[in-house]
Amino acid sequence: MIKSAPHTSDEIADGAAPPADDYIAPVPRISVQAFCETEATSDIVKAAGQDRRLAKAHVSVKMGGVAAAVETYSAMPTPNVIVLESDGDILTGLDQLASVCDPGTRVVVVGSDKDEVPYRELVRRGVNDYIVGPVEILDIVRAICSLFSASEAVITGRIIAVVGAKGGVGASTVAHNIAWTIARDLALDSVVIDLDLAFGTASLDYNQDPLQNIANAVFQPERPDTALMERLLAKCSERLSLLAAPATLDRVYDFGAEAFDAIFDTLRMTTPCIVLDIPHQWSAWTKRILVSADEILIVAEPDLANMRNTKNLMSVLKAARPNDRPPLYCVNQVGMHKRPEIDVKSFAKAIESAPVAAIPFDSKTFGTAANNGQMIAELSASHRASLIFQEIARQLTGHAEPRKQRRSLLSPIVEKLRGGPKRSAIRA
Repeated sequence: MIKSAPHTSDEIADGAAPPADDYIAPVPRISVQAFCETEATSDIVKAAGQDRRLAKAHVSVKMGGVAAAVETYSAMPTPNVIVLESDGDILTGLDQLASVCDPGTRVVVVGSDKDEVPYRELVRRGVNDYIVGPVEILDIVRAICSLFSASEAVITGRIIAVVGAKGGVGASTVAHNIAWTIARDLALDSVVIDLDLAFGTASLDYNQDPLQNIANAVFQPERPDTALMERLLAKCSERLSLLAAPATLDRVYDFGAEAFDAIFDTLRMTTPCIVLDIPHQWSAWTKRILVSADEILIVAEPDLANMRNTKNLMSVLKAARPNDRPPLYCVNQVGMHKRPEIDVKSFAKAIESAPVAAIPFDSKTFGTAANNGQMIAELSASHRASLIFQEIARQLTGHAEPRKQRRSLLSPIVEKLRGGPKRSAIRA
């Protein structure tokens, strides 16, 4: 028997970083019909249908188990996925279902820990997944999502959304450094998308001057495909690409809630990690992006307005994402000279959770990096902020340790002759 690894709400709420291999990719537009034997399982499947990863799926739940499924599909086509709860002779029921089931339909069976049916017999009858009851919401979500992310053999990229609790808190700087760290230190092919179309700074921070940008995708009438997205991406380093903002004011950038869905869906198929630099605004599309993201990082400064806004964001996003771990947040620009601040401990007490990091204020280093179009680690790999960005990147991606750069015994001598540490390909 096979059962998906359980994840209770308590385990999610503790804020522990999920392993990289435990990522659940969202499903495409599919239809799912469940036939349950018990009200408890019916309620669980209905709740799973509200999960953000099944947002594009049409989920319906009926009672009656396998017998009701056979009767239903005797007169109508079968959906993309059938979820069956069985407390009886499941093999006989599956044999009957096979006579009315359309080719290509995937079947998930929810059984009992008392079942003694060999898993190989279920596989022979076309069962794609078997879950031992009683089930949790994430068991159902994981079972349905894995049918598509695994069977289609495509990369299902993880989306990380970074947003500021208030304007000017440095959320873009944090997002860009994290994306660069994920690509370099964690060796993950990544794309950073600047969604502040009017005033975005990603192209400046990465010292890029791309000829095309995200406006070329979002305003075109047809759905963007992989070939188009490849043309729009600017190469920042071996593993990092940029989808820049136009940063012009010749048009107004008003969007509907689903304006960026097609862009993200296309990039998910080719890119393991997508970092979104979200502007500080509250609209239908920013809310949708935050709710549907796989991981969220809120960047705040240690003052009252940031504390209030962080608490509000956390509250709204927790309610909208009950089956995900809560958003992470970091406190930025801590220790600014002569500025009254709320200490990090008091800030965490008000938010009712600890920040993933507290980034110290360093106007010289961050200012120099911004004016030079560099990342902090390019100026100083041992700088405290560089190490903090590494830790945040590991938390957001679920990777335990960063990839260590191999250095030969002659590296210090070579670096001295070159006048300093070797520059990244970003500056090449």
